[in-house]
Amino acid sequence: MKKFNTYLSASLIACLSLASCDKGFDELNVNPVALTAVDPGFQLNTAIINSVPGYGNLSYETTIVKQMITPFSGQGSAANFNQDNRSVAAGNWNTFYQTVIKELTDAIAKTKDDPNRTNLYNMTRIWRAYSFMILTDTYGDIPYTQAGKSYLEGVIAPVYDTQEAVYTDILTELDAASAALDATKTKVASDLMYDGDVPKWKRLGYSLMLRAAMRLSKVNPTKAAEYVAKAVAGGVMQSNDDNAVIRHTASFTNPVGSQLNGGQSAFFYLAEDFVTFLNKTNDPRLASIAVRYVGATSGAQQVESRANRTPAVQIGAPLGYDNTTIATAVTASKLASLWDYSQLDRTRMASLIAPSFLVTYAQTQLLLAEAVVRKWTTGDAAVLYTNGIRSHMRQLASYGTSTAIADAAITTYVTANPLTAGKELEQINTQYWIASFLIGPEAWANFRRSGYPVLTPNPYPGSDLKTEPFIRRLTYTDAELNVNKTNVQQAISRQGPNLLDTRIWWDKK
Repeated sequence: MKKFNTYLSASLIACLSLASCDKGFDELNVNPVALTAVDPGFQLNTAIINSVPGYGNLSYETTIVKQMITPFSGQGSAANFNQDNRSVAAGNWNTFYQTVIKELTDAIAKTKDDPNRTNLYNMTRIWRAYSFMILTDTYGDIPYTQAGKSYLEGVIAPVYDTQEAVYTDILTELDAASAALDATKTKVASDLMYDGDVPKWKRLGYSLMLRAAMRLSKVNPTKAAEYVAKAVAGGVMQSNDDNAVIRHTASFTNPVGSQLNGGQSAFFYLAEDFVTFLNKTNDPRLASIAVRYVGATSGAQQVESRANRTPAVQIGAPLGYDNTTIATAVTASKLASLWDYSQLDRTRMASLIAPSFLVTYAQTQLLLAEAVVRKWTTGDAAVLYTNGIRSHMRQLASYGTSTAIADAAITTYVTANPLTAGKELEQINTQYWIASFLIGPEAWANFRRSGYPVLTPNPYPGSDLKTEPFIRRLTYTDAELNVNKTNVQQAISRQGPNLLDTRIWWDKK
C-alpha cells in the first residue's frame, strides 16, 4: 500500500508539472522573428521584380521576331527551331501564376477596403492588368477571374476566361484604377518603380490602357478607339522619366544579363534580320547594341581583345540552321566560325546591372502615332513617330555612357527616315519592333497584332509549325493539362488546338 501511494504521489506530481509546463507552451514555441504577415507594398515590389523578362524571352519571344538567335540544340531548343519545348514555354506561366499574380491578388485583397492604402490598391491593380496582358498575349484564354485565389478562396482548379473577356476587364480595371489614384492621399513609400509618385503611376496606367486598346485594332476597332480616347484624355507618358524600368544591382542582377554572362555567354547571337535592318538604315543604335568578337573560333576566344563594336563589321546570325549545319552560312559570310557572329554586348546592354525596361515613353509615342493614322485620336503622326525614335535612342544612355547616342546622330537618322504617306503603319510598327528590343513579350505581341516588321519565316526544317509561318502562341503547360484538365480542355475546345500555330483572339489575319 505504501508503495502504491508512492507511485500515486509521483504521478500526481508529474501531471502537475506537465500542466505547469504547458502553461505558455504555444507562446514559447512561436518564432519571435518569423513573418506572420507580409506588407502589400512589398508584395507589389515582388510582383514587379518578377515581371522582368528572362530566359524564355531569349528562347522564344526575341527569337520569334528575329532579334536574337541561338544555333545550339538541346534543352534550350525553342523558337530557334520553331519547336514546342514545354519546359521553356512554361516560363511565363509559372513565373506569373506562381509568384506575380499570387502576390498581387493577395495585396489587392489586403488593401481593397483600407482607406489609407487606396493608392497602393490602385497601383497593384494597374500592375495586375499589365501582368495578365503578358499571360493572355502569350497563351490566349487563361485563368483570370479565379486566378491567384487558392489561399484566399480555396480555388485550386481555376476556370479559364476567354481572351476577349480578359481584355474587356483589363481595360475596365486600368480605367478605374488610373482615375482613382490620388496624389493627396497616402504616399506609397516602398514603391520601387516610381518611389510613390502618383502622377507617374497614372501615366503608366493610361499608357497601358493605350497599349491594351491597340491590341483590339483588328477585332474591335470601335472599342479600341473608345479606350484610346480615354487614355489620351487621362494623360499618358510624357518623357523618358516616366519609363517603367527596373534598376539592377550586383545583388539583384538583370535576368538576361545573368544568362549571357554565365554558362550561355557564347550561345546567343543577334539575328541577321535585325542587324541587317539597322545597318541598312544607318541606325546609330547598332553601335550601342552589338559587339563582334572578330575571328573567334570558340566561345573561349570571345574576349575583349577581339571585340569590335563598329556597325559596319556587324554580321547577324541567320535563322534556319543549327550548330551542325551553319558551316555553309559561316563560309558564305567569310567568318572564322559561328562564334564570329555579332552578339548583344554583354558588357553594356546585357550586363549584370543593365536596367530592364518594361513600358516606355518611346513605345507610347509610336502607338499614339498609329492611333492618329487610324483617326482614333488627334495629333501629328509624323511628330509622334519622330518623338518615339528620338526617345528610344536617348533611352539607351541609361545603359552607360558608351551606349549613349549623340543628338547630332539622332537628328541625322530621323531626318533621313521620315514618316512616308502610305507606309505609316509599316514604318511605325517597325520602329516599335526596334524600340521594344529586349522587351520580348511586347515585341512579339505587337508583331502579331500589326504584321510588322515584314520578316521572312524561320526556315528550319525540323519545325513543329503546321499551318503558320510564325509561332502565334505558346502552349499550355503539361502540369496544367494534368492538374486542371477539365478547365484547360474547355479553353482548348473554344480557342483551338494546343499548338504553336493557333491564333489567339485578337490575332486575326
